[in-house]
Amino acid sequence: MRDFRKYAVWNLAMELATDIYGYTANFPKEEKYGLVGQIQRAAVSISSNIAEGASRKSEIEFIHFLEIALGSAFELETQLIIANRVGYIAELDVTQLLDRLHAIQKGVNHLVSVIRK
Repeated sequence: MRDFRKYAVWNLAMELATDIYGYTANFPKEEKYGLVGQIQRAAVSISSNIAEGASRKSEIEFIHFLEIALGSAFELETQLIIANRVGYIAELDVTQLLDRLHAIQKGVNHLVSVIRK
């Protein structure tokens, strides 16, 4: 069993997910079950899938969960862009969030490539 806490990308994803809750707290109340829920679930899903994959015995299964985490990261990217376009997140804030998210996406891709070798 792998210790998911040792992966830098898991820690980055945890920090981002925590910060996402702060940003979505300022969204309109009518978005609670819409964009807010989707953004929060996608953000939480990244680190959760890294952790779940780390618990799997085979490297193939671990990679599968890392790919799911990557999918959640791209889903979150799309949702953050939408939130910016509708005026819920300022341009500067979304740029900073997307920079952090891109680092996570690269980190997951790197981890996959290391495991495949």
